[in-house]
Amino acid sequence: MTTNPAFELDGLTKDFSGTLAADAVSVAVPVGSLTGLVGPNGAGKTTSLSMAVGLLRPDAGTARVHGVDVWADPTRAKAMLGVLPDGLALPERLTAGELLRYWGLLRGMPPEIIAARTEELLRILELDEAETKGVRVIEFSTGMRKKIGLATALLHAPKVLVLDEPFEAVDPVSARVLRAIMRRFVAAGGSIVISSHVMSLVEDLCDRVAIIARGQVVADGTLDEVRGGARLEDVFVSLVGERTIAEEELAWLGS
Repeated sequence: MTTNPAFELDGLTKDFSGTLAADAVSVAVPVGSLTGLVGPNGAGKTTSLSMAVGLLRPDAGTARVHGVDVWADPTRAKAMLGVLPDGLALPERLTAGELLRYWGLLRGMPPEIIAARTEELLRILELDEAETKGVRVIEFSTGMRKKIGLATALLHAPKVLVLDEPFEAVDPVSARVLRAIMRRFVAAGGSIVISSHVMSLVEDLCDRVAIIARGQVVADGTLDEVRGGARLEDVFVSLVGERTIAEEELAWLGS
């Protein structure tokens, strides 16, 4: 008996006017895994994840959540997904609490469950003070927006979290809280995919990693398999290429 991956990208392909942003991207995330998707800017990470969660229609391929096809059966698949996309647009005239209540009602959640989870999420993510003061989302810092975005992803208790750069602009104290939330989620049987540019973060947090470059997956496996005894950053650079600066370049600096 085989067990379906918790989350599976299967041959996802996207062509933007002759440029392959994603070229048959395939990654399987086992149940209970925290998988890092890493790559340089423009490698295709966000495009691939957007297709995988149903935000961008692929030209070919599909994605599945616990065996349910995201594009063939989006209602069932998305009920199991919690998503923090890159550049998440939020209703900015609401407070964090109002936003979560609105989000929960859209998902058909009972009001009493929405209220209890909203209170807990705002407290744990340190957004309760802003809620007490009536601060609206439009006034939030980038880090606060990341945190309320994570709260919307967690509110309905999904089985899989897909988080695009969740630690971007988040202060070190809040980052520790986010790490603790992710580890607890995985320990309870959930599965997570995060994209990140920070190799040390991926090494500290993830048990699996996939490296994507030029729209293709160039390495995929457990953290130890991909590293092969080296630092992840060194493996990453060797696979995606390194831009060096010649001695004569920028010679005017410090003159």
